[in-house]
Amino acid sequence: MFGVAADRSNFVDLKVPMGAWIGLGAVILFMLAVDLYRHRDAHAPTPKEALGESIVWVLCGLAFSAVIAVSFGGGAFGEYISGYLIEKSLSVDNVFVWSMLFTTMAIPLKYQHRVLFWGIFGALTLRAVFILVGSALIAKFWWLLLVFGVFLVYTGLKIIRHRADEESEEATRGLGLLRKIMPVSDQLDGQKFLTRIDGKRAATPLLAALVVVELTDVIFAVDSVPAILAVSNEPFLILASNAFAILGLRAMYFLLANAKEKFHYLSHALGGILIFVGLKMTVSHWYHLNTYISLAVIVAMLIAAIVMSQRKVKQLGL
Repeated sequence: MFGVAADRSNFVDLKVPMGAWIGLGAVILFMLAVDLYRHRDAHAPTPKEALGESIVWVLCGLAFSAVIAVSFGGGAFGEYISGYLIEKSLSVDNVFVWSMLFTTMAIPLKYQHRVLFWGIFGALTLRAVFILVGSALIAKFWWLLLVFGVFLVYTGLKIIRHRADEESEEATRGLGLLRKIMPVSDQLDGQKFLTRIDGKRAATPLLAALVVVELTDVIFAVDSVPAILAVSNEPFLILASNAFAILGLRAMYFLLANAKEKFHYLSHALGGILIFVGLKMTVSHWYHLNTYISLAVIVAMLIAAIVMSQRKVKQLGL
């Protein structure tokens, strides 16, 4: 395990056995395999199916929190739940971005799950690298807390001022990157990522969409990983909370993708959460805010955003 800096000693310092890491990896791989098997045939998920799967994924994340509480205590439980809630809430914005990207790139609904499955598989790998490197750097260089904290405040302000055309810009950037590597077909070939044009291998629009999804996840990881490092410096808890939150993203996408207008104030809450954890991280070298107080602030912001959004929906008659 990485060492814990003295100024972050108020966070839990776990001695996680190798068996726990292996167990976490096995659980993640098992859930990915089950999800891939369930969606082996291309079809457009119904709202009922998406709701059921979303509930199951949330229950899995909460069940693992119980394992954390029993195995490592209440402090670890609080940090895991805080990290899970931060990642889950920030992921909602990711869902809306995916919706805009798929619309821009004209990807049929029945093929979107395949793109998202492999996109999230890549996201899990990327987050693991970011988390382990970030934890190690913060343990060695405490002043990075200031850098990450200021960056989160800046990102929070940027999210609040989010522009509607940013998704199309990302799609254009991703397509340009892929076209530098290989030809890109304008036609789908079922669920295939690769096809042939005049005997030459070429990328299908699905592979182009996957590249764009991965590109956007790099951007989101740069935001979310420092945010979770503000509430814990234990790599096992951070990685577990990230993994369980991300694993439910596909179901959340099919549930919420077309409901952005019903969550008008959600981006304000997400921006506020990033600003809050950024300020918390900036001062954490000198002052540690209790994990459960941080959790209460995050929950309060999300509830306020949902309530205010629903009031606005009623006023507009949506």
